[in-house]
Amino acid sequence: MYENEAVKRLFLDSITNLDDFYRNLFLLKGKSLKKRSAVIILDGIQFFPPARQAIKLLVKDGRYDFIETGSLISIRKSSMDILIPSEEHRLAMYPMDFEEFLWARGDTVTASAIRDAFISKKPFDDAVHRKIMQTFRTYMAAGGMPQAVDAFCEGQAYEEIDYVKRSILDLYEEDLKKYDKESKGKAHAMFKTIPQQLSHHNSLFHFSDVGSDERYAGNEVAVDFLEESSIGNLVVNVTDPQVALELFAYKSNFKLFLNDTGLLVTQSMKNKKKTDDDLYKALIFDHTNINQGMIWENMVAQTLRSLGYDLYFHTFKYHKEGNTKEQNYEIDFLIVRDGRLCPIEVKSSGYRRHEPLDCFQKKYQLKLPEK
Repeated sequence: MYENEAVKRLFLDSITNLDDFYRNLFLLKGKSLKKRSAVIILDGIQFFPPARQAIKLLVKDGRYDFIETGSLISIRKSSMDILIPSEEHRLAMYPMDFEEFLWARGDTVTASAIRDAFISKKPFDDAVHRKIMQTFRTYMAAGGMPQAVDAFCEGQAYEEIDYVKRSILDLYEEDLKKYDKESKGKAHAMFKTIPQQLSHHNSLFHFSDVGSDERYAGNEVAVDFLEESSIGNLVVNVTDPQVALELFAYKSNFKLFLNDTGLLVTQSMKNKKKTDDDLYKALIFDHTNINQGMIWENMVAQTLRSLGYDLYFHTFKYHKEGNTKEQNYEIDFLIVRDGRLCPIEVKSSGYRRHEPLDCFQKKYQLKLPEK
């Protein structure tokens, strides 16, 4: 991540003469690369903005391909005084999904089987289902951060995996403290309350948990900062379930999930010096007293976001036949899929009844190909 000063000077002194630049770079690094058959990775690009600005010339030269990596928070802040190269093609990176977790374990069969069963709407038998669900719970507990997955696959104890995740959370906090100038530290304060926010019965974000006098008005920048940094996944209430969901977004009414569910598990227990293996075993084997609804909703938000969906939810009143008055209902997630609304209800336990979905369909008289 941190290069020596001699290499840094090349981006300042030799970048206009690329023959000299590459000759000196190879001398300093002790190796050379064949033209058009190698890629150079500029890791931690946020720590040295001149290297990012130099991409314009390096790409135009065409001898090598380049990959830049870095924290989205600090990249935005460190690039304010440089010319952003138009040659960049940006890719959003997300925590490893369940299929990638399986690949890391050497399993190339299970994900395809799940996909086939989902498409055909045919369930697995109980024994296979239990095995896959236990693996999925293991993924939720360990999380999808590559360092944590690597520790898991190396056979580290959950205490060690948790230590990795605590380190990542500490880095998040350090980045927020360092770069969260515009919102005067409020994004950092909001970030620390995420487990508390999600423990509310409806998971709604309450600014009163951040400070007694805090309101959405005055904190818009902090909310946007957490979402744009990819640390948080924002799920916004929509007042009317139409395909153009953004037109009906009620910005001040939202839920804030963490970008990785494994990190949420660790953040929920961060007041302890370490997380016991027993907690992980309890979560994996479905015997835990922590809020599983919070964990599962976070997992669904994480998955949908990594697939490119904007996230919304919807609350509504409905007078169900046989009831004396209207009741409140909520659709946990509302997305647009193939040009049609797709409501999603999340359950962390048995799924015998689904009143919100039924009432949603009746109230709005919608034809829903999928729900």
